[in-house]
Amino acid sequence: MTPASTLTAPRRAAPRRVTAEPPFVRWLLIGTALLFLGLFLFVPLAAVFAEAFAKGIGFYLHTFDDVDTVAAIKRTFIVAGIAVPLNCVFGVAAAWAIAKFDFRGKTVLITLIDLPFTVSPVVAGMVYVLLFGAQGLLGPWLLAHDIKIIFAMPGIVLATMFVTFPFVARELIPLMQAQGRTEEEAAHVLGASGWQTFWRVTMPNIKWGLIYGVILCNARAMGEFGAVSVVTDKIRGPGGTNTIPLHVEALYYDYNFAGAFAVASLLTFLALVTLVLKTWVERKNTALRGTEN
Repeated sequence: MTPASTLTAPRRAAPRRVTAEPPFVRWLLIGTALLFLGLFLFVPLAAVFAEAFAKGIGFYLHTFDDVDTVAAIKRTFIVAGIAVPLNCVFGVAAAWAIAKFDFRGKTVLITLIDLPFTVSPVVAGMVYVLLFGAQGLLGPWLLAHDIKIIFAMPGIVLATMFVTFPFVARELIPLMQAQGRTEEEAAHVLGASGWQTFWRVTMPNIKWGLIYGVILCNARAMGEFGAVSVVTDKIRGPGGTNTIPLHVEALYYDYNFAGAFAVASLLTFLALVTLVLKTWVERKNTALRGTEN
């Protein structure tokens, strides 16, 4: 028999450190990151609110009583209210087709979805001008039928949709691909129709990813400047086409710096709300995946 002394458990190797850098290197990297964030994120944010309240709370509130400011805010929310739901429908349909089906041209569709990430928003706006402007490809026909797209609300919506439509699709495509097709195929075998499969199987699995994509899409829609500035006439007031970013520019060029920063603070506040919602959705999604595992 083997002596008891030889039956002792083997010594475990000491856990290896993930990094072997000295502590001062880690603190140097952390300090550099915090310094970068402070200079390029926190300081500009503080400057926006400091300039917005430079003339007092009364002037700040009075800025949002201005007719032009109210019209720009309403127009921005209307544009986002149209563009985001349409992009949501497109994003879900495109992601469902790419992740759940095999068809010719799938690679082309994926490339087209990524197109707004590679094209300048200003170029996108110019494309719409060349298509729907008075001297554009469809301009004479539109004028003959009294249809106005450029320098009107339809042009703003089209430009906003172009720069924002990848967000929902790009969030859902990898999520659906990771989930696979097993559950949908099982539902189909059991007799479920296409809509029943989507609403009862696919949608519950992608709802948090969909919310995440909608949040990002809405944030970009409200803050878009480049493409929108090309297709608008930059006229203020209820009959104009200014959105919040364009109105900020107009106030700044009028040397109304406090008013420009006051309106800009609204966009900053919306961005902070978006960040909070984004963090909440990420935590909710992570917790949900933890319970499933």
